[in-house]
Amino acid sequence: MHFRLWQRRRAVRRGTLARLPFRDRQITVYLPPGHDADRAYPVLYMQDGQNLFEDERSFARHSWRMHEAADTAIGARTAAPMIIVGIDHAGDTRIDEYTADAYGPMLLDEIKPLIDWKYRASTTAIGGSSLGGLVSLRLGLRHPDVFAALAVMSPSVWWNNRIVLRDVDAFDGPRPRIWLDVGWREGRKTLEDARLLRDHLWARGWRDADLRFYEDRRGDHSEWAWGRRAKMMLEFLFPPREFESTDGS
Repeated sequence: MHFRLWQRRRAVRRGTLARLPFRDRQITVYLPPGHDADRAYPVLYMQDGQNLFEDERSFARHSWRMHEAADTAIGARTAAPMIIVGIDHAGDTRIDEYTADAYGPMLLDEIKPLIDWKYRASTTAIGGSSLGGLVSLRLGLRHPDVFAALAVMSPSVWWNNRIVLRDVDAFDGPRPRIWLDVGWREGRKTLEDARLLRDHLWARGWRDADLRFYEDRRGDHSEWAWGRRAKMMLEFLFPPREFESTDGS
């Protein structure tokens, strides 16, 4: 009897995945366990949606399994319940899309209003890895009135002569909460670039309370590595105090 009760208490409640067509791509929406349509949740917009939830859709046939990371963190009450919106990339033109100016207006003027119409949102966050991390950081710095938190994982700091560092240096606005990480097995240059980005953020006023920099000693540039860090990222960007503010507990 006691063992069965312990098992029930230990069981992780599962969220659900919804799929929405958008133009020539798919948007996958993770809804947290016990999602209440009348309640507002923080929403995280993630790039490279193909790689986040389903192994069969992932580039390497191994996804982040981000829904499992979210379920675990929410179940342990180490993260507030959140909605995660995975936006598919543009396939062969992914690099052009993430480095051009048209992607931001599509996300802000078309995708976000669609999600706001279907679900109730409280705060808004944005994130991604590699070029997806770069575009998320740049959009977050340009629109701090929209994005309160950023997940910047193994960002492509090198792009366009490290222009993102100039974006940081020119930033003047409310500082979003930032998770920044990198793996030791991604190459010396990538590691140095991530540390340089951290230093520039520190110089603009970010501190430990709103910037978490994490170096993964075993991390390479892969979905497996980012998925392994996803739970920590969610816990930092959506701390349990937000659970209190949205849940009323």
